[in-house]
Amino acid sequence: MRIDWNKLEFLAKGKRGKVFLWKKKYVIKIKNPESEAEGRIENEARFLKKVNKRGIGPKVIEATKEYVISTFIPGIRIDEYLEKTKHPGKVLNSILDQCFILDQLKINKLEMHHPVKHIIINKNKPVFIDFERCYETNNPKNVTQFCQFILNREEFLKTKGIVFNKEKVMQIIKKYKKSHTKKDFQELKKEFNL
Repeated sequence: MRIDWNKLEFLAKGKRGKVFLWKKKYVIKIKNPESEAEGRIENEARFLKKVNKRGIGPKVIEATKEYVISTFIPGIRIDEYLEKTKHPGKVLNSILDQCFILDQLKINKLEMHHPVKHIIINKNKPVFIDFERCYETNNPKNVTQFCQFILNREEFLKTKGIVFNKEKVMQIIKKYKKSHTKKDFQELKKEFNL
């Protein structure tokens, strides 16, 4: 794909990367020249390709050592979505499902306890973005970290009709942390009443 670098629209700048919009359809991420982190762009491409096979993340179009091109996902950040929506249960449920898939793939995404810049809601569908810091581990924490995000919003979520027993949820989280089984994950979701 030939990129016209003069026609890119600047979207965001992080510690390790810069993100541009191209043709209103694609996102191009390049290394932030100020960053000393090595191989972040390649890491992003490798993990995105892996999770794309399971329907997670924006679709990778092209990847080199210098940049990653993926589909542009319009939408709003999760915190904004939670403020605006009356019924966030379905979206929170879908996020937990994607976190469980990542756990099963033994991929740790990081930032899932505070994913405000990492999840875009597009037409009531959550899309995970930003995979540059992912790594493989036998002890992934995506589900447990996102549960922390939910627990920290207990009072706010009550106003949206989501009520759960915090102590019981924390007990199941401890179980899940050790087992990573589907059975414990389903029990956790059931306890959240999403």
